[in-house]
Amino acid sequence: MQKNLLFKTLIIIGVLLVFLYGIFGIPSGASGDALKQAVLNRIHLGLDLKGGFYLILQVMVDEAVSGQTDSAIESLKTELAKANITFGDITKPDPAHPERIVLAGVSPNAAADLRTIASDHFPEYDLAGGAGNTWTLTMKPAAINDLKSRTVEQSIEAIRTRVDQLGVSEPTIQQNGMGTNQILVQLPGVDEFGRVKEIIQSTARLELRQGFDGAGGYANEQQALQFHGGVLPPGTVLVHGYAGGSDREDRVFVVARIPVVSGTDIRTAEPSTDQSGRPDVVFHLTVAAGNKFGAFTAAHNETGTDPNHYLAVVLDNKVREFANIKSEIRDTGDIEGGFTDQSAKDLAMLLRSGALPASLRYLTERTVGPSLGADSIRSGVRAAVWGMVAVLVFMLIYYRGAGINADVALILNLIILLGFMGFFGAVLTLPGIAGVILTVGMGVDSNVLIFERIREELRNGKAPSAAVDQGFSRAWTTILDTHVTTIVSALILIFVGAGPVSGFGLTLAFGLVANLFTAVFVSRVIFDAVLSRKQRGEALSI
Repeated sequence: MQKNLLFKTLIIIGVLLVFLYGIFGIPSGASGDALKQAVLNRIHLGLDLKGGFYLILQVMVDEAVSGQTDSAIESLKTELAKANITFGDITKPDPAHPERIVLAGVSPNAAADLRTIASDHFPEYDLAGGAGNTWTLTMKPAAINDLKSRTVEQSIEAIRTRVDQLGVSEPTIQQNGMGTNQILVQLPGVDEFGRVKEIIQSTARLELRQGFDGAGGYANEQQALQFHGGVLPPGTVLVHGYAGGSDREDRVFVVARIPVVSGTDIRTAEPSTDQSGRPDVVFHLTVAAGNKFGAFTAAHNETGTDPNHYLAVVLDNKVREFANIKSEIRDTGDIEGGFTDQSAKDLAMLLRSGALPASLRYLTERTVGPSLGADSIRSGVRAAVWGMVAVLVFMLIYYRGAGINADVALILNLIILLGFMGFFGAVLTLPGIAGVILTVGMGVDSNVLIFERIREELRNGKAPSAAVDQGFSRAWTTILDTHVTTIVSALILIFVGAGPVSGFGLTLAFGLVANLFTAVFVSRVIFDAVLSRKQRGEALSI
């Protein structure tokens, strides 16, 4: 009996030491400040305690759908030309339904060939005929849903990469469960709100497109259209911007609709300086994109016969440079134009992180000051301490000697809970502190169930050792049922909830698991140790 009791005691001491390490790690000193910093290094404070930035972003997924159908239109034109199928026009007539492409003026004799092209090259679209030799390609609902889902996921990854490069510790970036195609962003400790907002929201979509009509561009869109007799050449669009250099006057350029190189082709980018020592950004393409770009620039440069030997560097749908292609360019290029050192660093970081697949719109924007977070910490800790003291005192008064047993189990429960959080790098929020307090209440509830069972057995004339044995065995089923159901609820909060709700569920679940150990195992060992020192027939203080 004594050996078994000693073994169980060693297990409790070992668990205590492990979770004390989880809370403090190896502190750099024994002073109060050193211990406090050791705890903060292991248990991170959430947005509501540390202060920072809270955002809910709406991903404009219809833009991704529209971009996909734009590419499909250009591919369709290519396939129709290969099959020698003439047509009148290809448009997207309804902006509210960017998934629909209308093909007009197709000869009825070409219907079979058109269906073959649609099934072979556009399997994610449904083809339907209409009046007046028109056909409609409509993206399938499953393809639309998949594209929208991928757009949100890619946006989350792009934002996470950007935030990580900003050096923000313990950010929360995840899909917002309370809305459709929304992203929740929490950035504890951030104070440069304007710069962070701009970096997160910037699409940073870099595209290299073929340019037309000369490097000077046009003064306005009317002038560009007038030069082309009111109709732009096929496969081209008008884009505003400037030609580069010191001139920042807004101009209009005719560029290819489909880029030669897009943001997904960029391997890396870094800030640099141009020949005049001004900040610029140098980018490097992937091998495949470099080969493609090299072939394009070899075929379209000023030494050849093609008069359209121009390249437009388009960033976020604005022309940043428009210049002659002097020779073949493969995998390296640079972007110039009025950068400061900081803006060049930010653009390089955005290009490295990848372009957002769609723009973002701010739905909710909230800042939490560090002073408010400090007040929350003081209030929360004060409430937790006073609540804990009140519970400990009540258990001592009501259950006398057995109250010491309960108090030791509750303190160990708190240590295990905080140690769990330290080991897993959990983020402590204000609702998380509430979860800690609720865990203390659940621990008291378990002890009350056990102690009242023991009292009942003693009133029935059982000996103290038999009463303790019966009290624990009969209360165990009830304790397990209540803890399992509450843990399941906490897990739902963790995986379905967001931010503080998830933090509350996390601390509650950890605390309940710890309470099963302390209320049943630790408390029983303490009772056994007390009973082993009593004489036969001696009363139990409970």
